[in-house]
Amino acid sequence: MDYSAYFKNARKATQVMVALTEDQINAVLLELADAVVLKSAHILAENEKDLERMPQSDPKYDRLKLTESRILDIATDMRNVVKLPSPLHEKLLERTLPNGLQLTKVRVPLGVVSVIYEARPNVTLDVFSLCFKTGNVCLLKGGSDAVYSNTAILAIIHDVLEAQDIDPRVVSLLPVEREATEALLQAVGYVDVLIPRGSQQLIHYVRDHSKIPVIETGAGIVHTYFDLSGDLTKAKDIVFNAKTRKVSACNALDTLLLHQDRLADLAVLAAPLADSQVEIFADEASYPFLEGHYPETLLQHAGAESFGTEFLDYKLSIKTVSGLEESLQHIAQYSSGHSEAIITEDPINIQRFLNQVDAAAVYVNASPAFTDGAQFGLGAEIGISTQKLHARGPMGLEELTSYKWLVIGDGQVRC
Repeated sequence: MDYSAYFKNARKATQVMVALTEDQINAVLLELADAVVLKSAHILAENEKDLERMPQSDPKYDRLKLTESRILDIATDMRNVVKLPSPLHEKLLERTLPNGLQLTKVRVPLGVVSVIYEARPNVTLDVFSLCFKTGNVCLLKGGSDAVYSNTAILAIIHDVLEAQDIDPRVVSLLPVEREATEALLQAVGYVDVLIPRGSQQLIHYVRDHSKIPVIETGAGIVHTYFDLSGDLTKAKDIVFNAKTRKVSACNALDTLLLHQDRLADLAVLAAPLADSQVEIFADEASYPFLEGHYPETLLQHAGAESFGTEFLDYKLSIKTVSGLEESLQHIAQYSSGHSEAIITEDPINIQRFLNQVDAAAVYVNASPAFTDGAQFGLGAEIGISTQKLHARGPMGLEELTSYKWLVIGDGQVRC
């Protein structure tokens, strides 16, 4: 199959987007939020077809599943995006040179933004709302596991666009077959940036094979260090929330780093996890402090594979460390650069942790589950970047823009 028409149409649609006013854009997003809620029964019915093809034991099942509550949350996020000021045309710098040339640096859309994602139908709406708000065309590539959900959602988006007399090609969904992915990776001159959202395997494959610029997002190997001076009550709440709030999320806790002089508190710290059936992989030092205090069926000895693993499941590894220095070394070795946290009352350790941990989001006495575009006040997010060029952390409206220089003269020529 020839996929070039998708890419050519997306590129042509950039001219449609730059001609839209902010009022037109906001009107579409508000109407879409209402339409998604109104047609939620149809979306859920199509989503059920996808769910029937995936075992509930699959960590991606929770990501795939839509509910009435989740649809309402998605609609709320879209309305929140409408409330946010558009970054387009923002003046980042103004300067007049000695020769009289007037320079202005302004925000502009990236152009055609493509996102490859697995089992996350909410991404279809999140990406569209953020791209549309920032004047970008979006070219989506969902997986076969969410084909019914994504197709239903895209049809609703197109209905709203057509009702507003806007070319529906400003958003399109590539076919699910692998060949479409291969064609997308080669779409030089048509797609400006490619953002993979999904497994580490997917992200690495896209990064290694794409000929167009890639922003890496998603993979989160998350640690929380419980320091010698850490408050046990805070730690219980933070660890429980970070691990169990949503295990399929990239900001879920994977490894608890425990100061060796806090081992006696481990049974109390871990107790709430048992109620959620969290399987613990404890290292040699911590295992005896859980044995007899934590359900035997949920307690395992940690192996080398227990660390540096994004579980995306009700699983947690525990590593005992001698102090802050060893915790920093462990994080430096195993972190994916997503989110890292410390629980401590020591101001010196707080500052060292903030300064030395190399991650997109670094927390003190708070759950890393907050690493989320909506939680950061961005309305929604297109993903969480774990790289350092262009964007880092939750990607909202500003991260979907570039800039250009406007140069106004009056006949100046260069000698």
